[in-house]
Amino acid sequence: MAKGTPAYKNILVIEDNHAILDVITLILQSEAYKVTGLNKSADMMVHIDSFHPDLIILDIMLPDADGRDLLKQLRSNPKTEEIPVLMISARYTAQNVEHGEFKPNGFLAKPFDIDELLDRIEGILAGKTF
Repeated sequence: MAKGTPAYKNILVIEDNHAILDVITLILQSEAYKVTGLNKSADMMVHIDSFHPDLIILDIMLPDADGRDLLKQLRSNPKTEEIPVLMISARYTAQNVEHGEFKPNGFLAKPFDIDELLDRIEGILAGKTF
């Protein structure tokens, strides 16, 4: 388990690439996180209501939505505005991610290093922004 991170934090991963979703899920589960994944945004709010994520890992390019619009939706809802969001993308950069006043807690370009992913997650859960 990552040093200093309490066990059993809930992480929701929204990523349309099944291989990437599977890898992230396996890595996080091996670090004692509870993980659930979606490959599109359609059921995002239902999953958030039932799973109560401590962090959302959100791909920007999804088949049914732009992750930046989903971030705006999350930040505009009093029930979800405080949930930290780590955005990931193969095409966009940290500068492209900022969508008006709505900024994620962190950004990671794909492909990413496993240790870098874990460091970002641990940092965001500790209250840091990257």
